[in-house]
Amino acid sequence: MAHQPLDRAFIIEATKKWIETVVIGLNLCPFASVPFQQKSIRFALTESTSKQKLLNTLHSELSFLQQNSDIETCLLIHPQALINFSDYNQFLQAAEDLLEDLDFAGEFQIASFHPDYQFAGTMLNDAENYTNRSPFPMLHILREASLNKALQNYPNPEAIPQRNIERLQKMGVEEAQTMLRSCLNYRSE
Repeated sequence: MAHQPLDRAFIIEATKKWIETVVIGLNLCPFASVPFQQKSIRFALTESTSKQKLLNTLHSELSFLQQNSDIETCLLIHPQALINFSDYNQFLQAAEDLLEDLDFAGEFQIASFHPDYQFAGTMLNDAENYTNRSPFPMLHILREASLNKALQNYPNPEAIPQRNIERLQKMGVEEAQTMLRSCLNYRSE
């Protein structure tokens, strides 16, 4: 089955808008602002359409980050692979296994974002799912040392997930959906 060529500029632009308005704008990740402002986030867009090709790309991105310490973090955006959230969720174990196989566990960790993200025990349209909903399926590769350093200097970091859930519940599903959709409707002048 042939896939349409990706509008690379649009996908990366929409992802940047999501980081700016949702992740940073709602303060879902109190550590995202600095690398975003410093332009030390790598936006890696892959045309992978299968799990194996995506694993190969993930391997390449992990190696790239290991060799380029000036890049703080990477968003591996994969809009043509793992469109179904269940498939994506199952793939996360393969991604973790890859970290182990490459001896990158302890150096990198992977956070997960998907347009249909759903936490266990929630309903599909529960507001808290929007803490991990993104315009496109993606894997966020984080440097563990940077994350640990940031967490040491942040008061009560274990409260971040609950604070985010409460923020999204207070906001409501409709506003969260509107914010996420607006990232896909965004075009820079």
